[in-house]
Amino acid sequence: MLWTNRGKFLMLSWAFPRVAFPTNYYVALVTDAVAPTVDINTLGELTEITAGNGYTTGGYQLTPNDTDFDTTTEDDTSDLAFVQIKDIVWTAVAGPIPSAGDGARYAILTDDIGVVANRQVIAAWDLVTSRMCTATFSITLEDCELRAIEP
Repeated sequence: MLWTNRGKFLMLSWAFPRVAFPTNYYVALVTDAVAPTVDINTLGELTEITAGNGYTTGGYQLTPNDTDFDTTTEDDTSDLAFVQIKDIVWTAVAGPIPSAGDGARYAILTDDIGVVANRQVIAAWDLVTSRMCTATFSITLEDCELRAIEP
């Protein structure tokens, strides 16, 4: 998991100055055309997979609640805390995911700014290899975590 600098800034802004939290979050799938780094600010700086057949531009919507963010843990032994996102499943219908082009290499957590390309990137997960699936099969993300750890 990679926290972007923008993501760190947003978390601190939402928590302390009490800037309004997003109504929703999104997990989008992007290709390896541009690898996410700590300096990525918006989804438009990355290459989202082609929408269709069960994948929607902008990704999977998450509501900030204890159903979509289903585990919150404080671990004093490892000096960390984390929140875990529920399992996310994209099932391919009537064709593959992505519908064309390169497969999904990274999962990206964003806020909910209306214009998808302008959504702020909070964090990224490396899927290790590019993922594609054919009709009736799924791409599943299990237990993605956002960790805060003391170095």
